[in-house]
Amino acid sequence: MTWDFWIDRGGTFTDIVARDPDNNIRTLKLLSESPAYPDAALHGIRALLGLDADAAIPPDRIGEVRMGTTVATNALLERKGERVVFVTTKGFADSLRIGHQNRPKLFALDIARPSMLYERVVEVDERVRADGTVERAPDLDVLRAALEATHTDGIASAAIAFVHGYRYPDHEKMAAALARSIGFTHVSVSHEVSPLIKFVGRGDTTNVDAYLTPGLRRHVGRISGALGANARLYFMQSSGGLTDARHFEGKDAVLSGPAGGVVGAARTSALAGFDRVIGFDMGGTSTDVARFDGAFERVFETEVAGIRLRAPMMAIHTVAAGGGSILGLAA
Repeated sequence: MTWDFWIDRGGTFTDIVARDPDNNIRTLKLLSESPAYPDAALHGIRALLGLDADAAIPPDRIGEVRMGTTVATNALLERKGERVVFVTTKGFADSLRIGHQNRPKLFALDIARPSMLYERVVEVDERVRADGTVERAPDLDVLRAALEATHTDGIASAAIAFVHGYRYPDHEKMAAALARSIGFTHVSVSHEVSPLIKFVGRGDTTNVDAYLTPGLRRHVGRISGALGANARLYFMQSSGGLTDARHFEGKDAVLSGPAGGVVGAARTSALAGFDRVIGFDMGGTSTDVARFDGAFERVFETEVAGIRLRAPMMAIHTVAAGGGSILGLAA
């Protein structure tokens, strides 16, 4: 006799749809942030199960929980992610800031460049050539000193991307092992996060992962811990597919909530007899626009909130302007 839950955790509201053991559908809407409870999803589950606010959730009453969340989306839009150090090959410290030198607004006189996600850069005097020849191996003692100083300053997440690291990852593995031994709580390495050619896209995506994953894991860990180790907990990815909570990473979570909206809009319109739909989803924090023309449109390299990201995701345009956003007019 179990309950199933479908949950959309937005920046302002959390919406819960539940199916009880008698196949009845129940709904609940809560503020995502409230002093009355530490987590809206868990509070809603307890409320629907008839439990006290601080009661343990019986694992045998939970069937399956599927969630979409804008935790990563809003952290990126509002620049509220983890403090990150970017560890890269010497001479490439400014590569991500320079980017591709694109000028999307060709005639704009006042160019406002987006802020970088990393707070500090550590350059490593290492180099592997395109054919795999090791020109210089990293001096791990020098790197240790730099990383220890960074960790002492309170930065606990590291993004590591070396030139040609996608194909020859040994130096990245050395740096990652060293960072973990020092005490960095999260380390993203480019050959795991985005094992593809092109340094800028790979470096950007690795930084996004290091910036978002620690907060995302705290969020996921809080929910999975309350539901129990054997809970069937799944999260919507930016691509529109579900993944087990244990494999939910920051780079795949940027459009988690909005992607669920696109799938929902397509299915709902199909029930009404329409095979084409434009989705306009204004939440309290952000607004998402997408379209469905008989097939889900996906992109593999895109820009979200000024940050380039290389990961499969729904073609959604999202802006940091929701129904609860406060706008100002510059003088």
